[in-house]
Amino acid sequence: MFVVADVPPGLIVLLVALAAALVFGGYRAVTDGRFRGTHRVRDVELESGVVALAEDEPTSVLADTEWSGQLGERATLLQFSSAFCAPCRATRRILSEVAEVVPGVTHIEVDAEHHLDLVRRVGVMRTPTTLVLDKNGVEVTRAAGAPRKEQVLQALAQTE
Repeated sequence: MFVVADVPPGLIVLLVALAAALVFGGYRAVTDGRFRGTHRVRDVELESGVVALAEDEPTSVLADTEWSGQLGERATLLQFSSAFCAPCRATRRILSEVAEVVPGVTHIEVDAEHHLDLVRRVGVMRTPTTLVLDKNGVEVTRAAGAPRKEQVLQALAQTE
């Protein structure tokens, strides 16, 4: 007969920690890189002194940034990354390949550490985060984590 009292407490802690890690890892494997919904862009004061309210007509995510003139004719893949992020490198490669293959699509990479104002404004919580913007720079959908090429192509289909 198996009695819990005979099991060392360290083994119980180990098994609970292992189970929690497996559950969390499974959750991340399922959700990472999936495009879902958008995020409310915070109100922003433009250089012109005008406050663009998020409830008003949607404003370009890149309004008053150095990338505002680099929007794609059809869509823009906006990637937020950081220097020591391994999934960011894979995401950069995938988004660059998609931008080369799909006409009218541009890939812009933003270093999240050096552009915290934009990171806060669009609500980026981790890297890599990819935003799909329409031709006007308005967010269509986003993915946290490294998306697969097929997922990016499906997300771009929403911009048509």
